[in-house]
Amino acid sequence: MSVPDYWPRARRELARRDPVMAAIMRRHRGSALTTRGDAFLTLARAIVGQQISVKAADAVWGRLVGAAGEISPEHICGLGLAELRACGLSARKAEYVADLAGHFISGALDPGRWHGLDDETLIAELTDVKGIGRWTAEMFLIFHLTRPDVFPVADLGLQKAASLHYNRGSKLPPRRLVALGHSWSPWRSVATWYLWRSLDPVPVEY
Repeated sequence: MSVPDYWPRARRELARRDPVMAAIMRRHRGSALTTRGDAFLTLARAIVGQQISVKAADAVWGRLVGAAGEISPEHICGLGLAELRACGLSARKAEYVADLAGHFISGALDPGRWHGLDDETLIAELTDVKGIGRWTAEMFLIFHLTRPDVFPVADLGLQKAASLHYNRGSKLPPRRLVALGHSWSPWRSVATWYLWRSLDPVPVEY
């Protein structure tokens, strides 16, 4: 696991601009975003975990690993939909995981060229996969690719934390949330991460 190179600079610039953010970051000094794993595994796990508990997702994932032997596009494609469903996946999620594997095998999703794509272009490529919506794509850009300026405005945790710290707990209108994000650019991922930490000090890992 590694911390993004830009993290110290982002912290300094955000603290200089925004005293509220500076106070949040001081309370969570020593904590930073880290990344690990490979792209296919991360996206497959995100699909498996949609709309079910962490415990249930872990159980399904364990059965999937047992059936495939290895979580890779080739091994997943080697399983039929019936075998994927036997692992505990719904019919729809089985299709989603198979579609994801197909995108990697065909080269429609190619991690080797992602570094040259801007955030919106990459989000469009990811959301072309069945079962991957914008929120999942944004989480992937933040947690796996550590892109510095992603702002997931539809995320409920972000909305709650921003309302708490910037609007005395009252719901922050979408327009104000977007304007707040502009004030943090080009470090909106970092600001979002610290707002999440203000609600839950234990970092999420993908």
